[in-house]
Amino acid sequence: MLTKLPAKNKIAAFDIDAQNTFTPVCPDELPVAEGDQIVGELNAQAAFAALRLGSRDAHSPQAIWIANREHPVLSPVSGHPDVDVHWPAHAIIGTKGFDFIAGLDPKAYDFQVYKGIEIDKHPYGACYHDLNNKLSTGVIEYLCQHEITTVICGGLATDYCVKNTVLQLRAAGFDVILNLAACRGILPDTVAFALTEMRNAGVTIIDCAEELKKML
Repeated sequence: MLTKLPAKNKIAAFDIDAQNTFTPVCPDELPVAEGDQIVGELNAQAAFAALRLGSRDAHSPQAIWIANREHPVLSPVSGHPDVDVHWPAHAIIGTKGFDFIAGLDPKAYDFQVYKGIEIDKHPYGACYHDLNNKLSTGVIEYLCQHEITTVICGGLATDYCVKNTVLQLRAAGFDVILNLAACRGILPDTVAFALTEMRNAGVTIIDCAEELKKML
């Protein structure tokens, strides 16, 4: 567990999939309760970092994983190694769901990742385009190029894309801080399991950005 922050030039803040598609603003997509209430904390944690990164799901309306009557939500997808299950259409490029949550400025990001652009890929973590963590999105390389050692994370949803991104960053050797107030999850049980996984991987978990001041 990280108890002291390094110099600011070694820190990045990462807003993971902080998009309307995962909030009540888009009730027919993949809304997470209170998902639209994380903006203040994301902006607060960014003040402690030299760089700010953002990831977005960026899907096609022709994606093979889009659920329908024949293939209901969460039914398995076979024959495509980078898709596991069917989901409702969400984060379609050019729609309101694709956009950042109100209060997040797209121009504030030093580096952005679009993931899931291909119709036969539906990654969760923001560091790789595939489910086997082989096809890099460039996040890890960008952080290494700028000699970042510590990444403060928040976003949506805690038990899916946030968890997977955090674990990918830890596997790449970064110190990771998860700000719970900057996240929202889908189900209490899966959130609890995700937090256990992240703690076991050495992630530092804080309740809010205010706690970062105690780590200076």
